[in-house]
Amino acid sequence: MEQRPLGSLQVSVVGLGCNNFGLRLDEAATRGVVDAALDAGVNFFDTADVYGGEQSEVLLGRALGSRRSEVVIATKFGMPLDDARFGAKPAYVKSACAASLRRLGTDYLDLYQLHYPDETVPIEETLGALRELVDAGYVREIGCSNLNPEQLRAARAAAGDGPAFISVQNQYSLLAREPERDGVLETCRDLDLGFLPFYPLANGLLTGKVRPGEAAPEGTRLATMAPERRAHWWSDALLEKVGSLLDYATSIDTPILTLAFSWLLSHPEVRSVIAGASSGEQIRANVAAATTLDARVIARLDELTSA
Repeated sequence: MEQRPLGSLQVSVVGLGCNNFGLRLDEAATRGVVDAALDAGVNFFDTADVYGGEQSEVLLGRALGSRRSEVVIATKFGMPLDDARFGAKPAYVKSACAASLRRLGTDYLDLYQLHYPDETVPIEETLGALRELVDAGYVREIGCSNLNPEQLRAARAAAGDGPAFISVQNQYSLLAREPERDGVLETCRDLDLGFLPFYPLANGLLTGKVRPGEAAPEGTRLATMAPERRAHWWSDALLEKVGSLLDYATSIDTPILTLAFSWLLSHPEVRSVIAGASSGEQIRANVAAATTLDARVIARLDELTSA
């Protein structure tokens, strides 16, 4: 599989989001998905301390076992684990890193990401703690998630001659075009940041399993989602776009999954498309969906979804 640079790292253009581990998948099922990913050439595994009730990292570490050195592990800190463990204060950054290392069963993290901005802590202080972790060899590269252009530029300025964020992970898909409108993609170009889109399949709307006018397929994330959250994804506006994309995919004999993955990868800022999977079959489908689209196809996809 093609790999792209992410700071000093090289990551597969299809990554595996590990938020299902410990939640929808037990240890045996996690091992099956990880093995399938490795066999398919996926080397980029994205998790977080908060995923799976703190079990995602544990199950990922066990599933990788002796193959840990073959992969790039990205994890995150900052989202609340409980009333005491959250945020980006220096002492917590260091304790959270130590806890992630223990759960993963490894002595270093390839990419350590601030999961969400903490407005109560100056970014200089957070970066100072991250610099100590890099200098000590616990972390190779640092990144962030859910930051806007102003925050990204402030973080780069605050880094000075120390380690700086090499990536930002925000929502981006054919159905969520905010990074184009809010300036995050432009900022990535200016600062040479790698962009890592989350929800690349719009919570399942772009898998081909969801069709307007039909109920959400049983067992899918959309079917089990809380009603207030599901209302956004199951809106008439989004379903209308899904219908248009499905019609176009049929007209060019290309799966909508391929259009979703490959449209994202047509943007040079995007270094890896991180998608969850609950089976080896899904892993193989995701990997097969990464290809090169004709410029006319990209233009038509933009027309169908940019409004």
